[in-house]
Amino acid sequence: MRKPLIAGNWKMHKTINEAVELVSALKRELFDFNQADIVVCPPFTALDNVHEIIMDTNIKLGAQNLFYQKQGAFTGEVSPAMIKDCGCEYAIIGHSERRKYFGETDTMVNKRIQVALEEGFTPIFCVGETLEERENNKTIEVIDIQLKGGLENMKEEDILKIVIAYEPVWAIGTGKTATPRQAEEVHMFIRKWIEEHYSSSCASMLRILYGGSVKAENIKDLMKQENIDGALVGGASLNADAFVSIVKNSSN
Repeated sequence: MRKPLIAGNWKMHKTINEAVELVSALKRELFDFNQADIVVCPPFTALDNVHEIIMDTNIKLGAQNLFYQKQGAFTGEVSPAMIKDCGCEYAIIGHSERRKYFGETDTMVNKRIQVALEEGFTPIFCVGETLEERENNKTIEVIDIQLKGGLENMKEEDILKIVIAYEPVWAIGTGKTATPRQAEEVHMFIRKWIEEHYSSSCASMLRILYGGSVKAENIKDLMKQENIDGALVGGASLNADAFVSIVKNSSN
């Protein structure tokens, strides 16, 4: 049985003081909750402060990205060692906003996943289609290309250390949410893809998250689907009450 995983992607929100206030509230409400794994992904500037608060709790720390070189003249980038030093155990890689606004390609995503694995992180590898691609019935084609590119040269032992997040781009920050059936169709495809390229046992253990306007009101219906194992939460993760409700509703 795959344990649910709820990860909060704070994106470019929260100063250090605001981040501390938010995660302190989460700690109070979720300190004894063990039915799901919980991850928060603050901006880089708040990682260390957030880690100080959650280091002895059931809440894990994740970064919103990492660079694929371990050090060097890469102005503006953050290395695996830097985020590890802040206490990170997870790293979001290939988020659609990184692909759209910063030109990240499948090749770059693959390099980031590889270095994340080498450095002992759990990558949260994001895939998803745009509205135009969905309307043109290219969803499966797009996901297939992203999986092939992002997981190129990965061995089965690597896949077992990765979490995949399906995030339809048209549902991120729009208030639109894929129906449970729409989400399940893509999650099922991803699991079958892993089974075909690796093994059925690997596919059965892989956790696949849904992301895209996840709320307390829709998480239960999403989690009822056979292949949805949790959520990568955006806007709702910025509010303690909303995120706590999502976490608690994910296992009911």
